Amino acid sequence: MTKHHFLALIVWWQLIPAVVAVEPCLRIEGGEGLGQGQHIVFVTGEEYYRSEEGMSMFARILAKHHGFRCTVLFAIDQASGFINPNRNNHIPGLAALDDADLMVIFARFRELPDADMKHIVDYVNAGKPVLGIRNATHAFRYSPTSSSPYRNWDFRSKDWPGGFGQQILGDTWIAHFGKFQKEATRAHVNRTHSNHPVLRGVADTIFCHTDVNSVKRLTASDVVLFRGQVLSGLKPSDPPVTDQRKDVRMPFAWFKTYTAPSGKQGRSFSTTAGASLDWLRDEAETT
Repeated sequence: MTKHHFLALIVWWQLIPAVVAVEPCLRIEGGEGLGQGQHIVFVTGEEYYRSEEGMSMFARILAKHHGFRCTVLFAIDQASGFINPNRNNHIPGLAALDDADLMVIFARFRELPDADMKHIVDYVNAGKPVLGIRNATHAFRYSPTSSSPYRNWDFRSKDWPGGFGQQILGDTWIAHFGKFQKEATRAHVNRTHSNHPVLRGVADTIFCHTDVNSVKRLTASDVVLFRGQVLSGLKPSDPPVTDQRKDVRMPFAWFKTYTAPSGKQGRSFSTTAGASLDWLRDEAETT
């Protein structure tokens, strides 16, 4: 058993008391709370940040404490049946999106069969809300020879500029702005929107182990709640970098009103945070 398989089994074991297992996904029934009667579907599948673990824990919190019914979908190795984010073409269970009230997507470079991808496309075309995390700006990558009707969802698309990431979330993949796994982020509240209801009870600054990504294509109508500043190390006490990036703060969390290919409009929220350690921190630790 590999380390990856062992970690996946730990997540599964921790969720057993509150979870009904429906192979090959996790289905967590909601209790009482403001989310009662609402269904959240988490689409995971990326090779760096253990989204299959973090999103499973996030789903349990939302179900147990807020009443949401949650379904967590995984990249599955068809041969072994194990969760394997390196398999970029198989996320079974996407039909769960057909009755979803929110899609949370934390995926990278997926090339899904058309029949599976259609559930994601139909969800977005209905103008439903989308929450994108970190790699979701480049969630889809199609081979150059692909004949898929959804190939324009590719993060490099020219016909639908920037594909899903740019059109639905606000930007596609550009580059790391901070040094990957070497320079963390201190995110600062955008004072223009400091009274936004989402920021109630949130600290003015937040530390994240995730490095800052370049985000340059947001529009004036997008609502940036946090901007990320590059730190010189991976600890909250590390000072900002002292080179030309010192005073440049990239958008780190924002809302967008998107227009789907169908012409319908919807809302998305995105953040380029996403390192596994980010989910362990309380905002009180950052001050």
